[in-house]
Amino acid sequence: MARANNYGLKTRDLAKAGAFAASRAAREGATSYASAAALGDRWQAFAAYAKGEGIRRMEHVTAQHVATYGQGIAARVEAGELSASYGQNLVSAVNSVMRLASQGRWQSVSPTKDCGVEKRSNVRQEAPQGIERGTVAIVADTLRSSGQERGAAVVELAREFGLRSKEASLIDARAALRQAQQEGRVAITSGTKGGRARTVPVTTQRQVEVLTRAADAQGGARSLVPSEQSWREWREGGLRDARESLQAAGIGRLHELRAAYAAERYQQLTGHQPPMLGGQASREDDRAARLTIAKELGHSRVAIMTAYIGRAA
Repeated sequence: MARANNYGLKTRDLAKAGAFAASRAAREGATSYASAAALGDRWQAFAAYAKGEGIRRMEHVTAQHVATYGQGIAARVEAGELSASYGQNLVSAVNSVMRLASQGRWQSVSPTKDCGVEKRSNVRQEAPQGIERGTVAIVADTLRSSGQERGAAVVELAREFGLRSKEASLIDARAALRQAQQEGRVAITSGTKGGRARTVPVTTQRQVEVLTRAADAQGGARSLVPSEQSWREWREGGLRDARESLQAAGIGRLHELRAAYAAERYQQLTGHQPPMLGGQASREDDRAARLTIAKELGHSRVAIMTAYIGRAA
């Protein structure tokens, strides 16, 4: 009988069971530890709701329970208490935890169709959190002062070149510095999405300075990932520390630094602020800038640029 209680997760506490299921998935390599922690945190809200409904075991959770829970979240989203994105994430976390705990036997509940949580908007309407370069500099300096030069380099590369975290981690900074000095551009070939290589122009001295610091941090390694570590070990260690430092400074994720790069690059190319900050470039200049920046960020669709700089008026 004990094995049947909360799918054999070795606890009778519903809240703990969800966290245990997420942690087990991380240990088995099915998800990252950061994702597991987020799932565990979001599960707590559902566990509290379930207990209030008299549900004590995961085996007794039904799709209707989750739909009703999600409908309550939808009401809070509509009232402006929660963002649509976070509301959907709360419901999705329940689906993920139940699927992990039940070994895949859970039938997911749709946050939008079953719960009525409004669809999240992918159109950026406010400045990226990393737009203030001073804040990014403070984060990088804090990381360096604690001996985390590589993490600091990843943060700066994301901001000054619009790189994804994996791209910034796997770049050969020494080779990139030479290329920047000789050719005025940097080739991004490692860690790219879909294996699509691209080049990013070097338009400021600041970019060269960032590459110089990154090359120093890299030392004799082939990239910013320490020679003795795997990508996974770096992702769950030094890279996670860099992300947490950004979050402590009010920058939710490294992706915000890519958006900051895009916003700044848009102004360089058009002479106007990006649309989400009230800029009104001509239609031709706006279109040309979007095409250029999409390529520099490694996207194949120009439509994705609305998530970085907003929609043109």
